[in-house]
Amino acid sequence: MHPNTLSTGCPWDGSPRTTPTRRPLRVAATSPSRLLRAGQSGRCRRCGNRIDFYQRTDQRPIALHPAELTAAHVPEPCRWHLSGGIAHPHGDGSAWCRIPHTVLCPDRTPTTRTGPHLEAVRRQLAVRTRRLIDAGAFTPASPAVCQPPTACELPAGRDCPARSVVQLLLGRYLAETPVEGIRCVAQTRHRHRCPEPVLAPNAPQGLWTLLPASPQRGQLTLPATLMAVYDLSRLPYTEQLRWRTQRCPAHAAHPGAADLALAGWQVFDPLLHASHIRTRLPHATPGHHGKA
Repeated sequence: MHPNTLSTGCPWDGSPRTTPTRRPLRVAATSPSRLLRAGQSGRCRRCGNRIDFYQRTDQRPIALHPAELTAAHVPEPCRWHLSGGIAHPHGDGSAWCRIPHTVLCPDRTPTTRTGPHLEAVRRQLAVRTRRLIDAGAFTPASPAVCQPPTACELPAGRDCPARSVVQLLLGRYLAETPVEGIRCVAQTRHRHRCPEPVLAPNAPQGLWTLLPASPQRGQLTLPATLMAVYDLSRLPYTEQLRWRTQRCPAHAAHPGAADLALAGWQVFDPLLHASHIRTRLPHATPGHHGKA
């Protein structure tokens, strides 16, 4: 097995030197991931360096360093490998592995011993960050304002949360935007991301309701309070699955279409996401439990 390292023809900031010829991208029918490789690259909002997004087995995203490293130089808890487009949190028995970007990010404090080889990589990334800042190509964001890859583009008022809590498939998830702003992640025929919203007017609608902000198992007990939740649990399973995969009705009817972005859901934690808890229903008077 050979290491999948960055191309030597790349400039100092890690971006491709030449634009390759665009070719149609397809996802194999047997692939466990529907995300196209073109939709997985990005840049860290804290240091500006390249990162690759991959889905884990629990469908949660993880940002990995774009190059493989020698497994002997990486602590065992930090070793990841890819199989079928899915990231697995351990080595695959080879001499190479992937590593989370958070371990190497120069704007973060390492939480584990990295060793001299990983420290050298951190210094290289720190030099790239400084060059990007000096060239005016990157402005570092403070940790308090760092957001997920897709930011909310809709204004949020006092009764309209910037990120909605949605209940579906026997769980609660925190969206990246208000319910009305959740956008389909599928690729169109023109190889762009679908602009249609997941909340379609001709599809079954959920209900805004007040539900207890119950903690997860093993957490401290929260004060008895009700929170606004967009409830989809009464919809058919296929409709809830469409929301979970973040697709519009048209692309949900064609499961062979590939995804051009990761679904923006986060498993809701009432303690970690306490700032997104709202005790009033959006655009409704107090005590109203109907549709928004």
